[in-house]
Amino acid sequence: MPGLIRGMARTAVVAGTATAVSGRVQRRQAEKYASRDAQIYADREQAYQQQQVQQAPPPPAAPPPPAAAAPSTMDNIEALKQLAELKDQGILTEEEFAAQKAKILGG
Repeated sequence: MPGLIRGMARTAVVAGTATAVSGRVQRRQAEKYASRDAQIYADREQAYQQQQVQQAPPPPAAPPPPAAAAPSTMDNIEALKQLAELKDQGILTEEEFAAQKAKILGG
């Protein structure tokens, strides 16, 4: 029987050592793959962020400046009176008067 107990003890030691080594190898591989997976995730996240920046819509354009206010009817009447005086004085010809009148009246 001593040989049988010795054989069983040897088998137990070998099995225990194999289990310990296997567990250590498994832990190392898990750490290695975990760091690799973390790096892959970080790379993908960075690529995604860069893509979002490139696809972001441009900022809205500044609103156009307000249009110049159209001259009031009173301003138009005053301008036409001044043109008529210039024409009566002979400073403007009939064609020049008609052209300026059309500008004032918007047509």
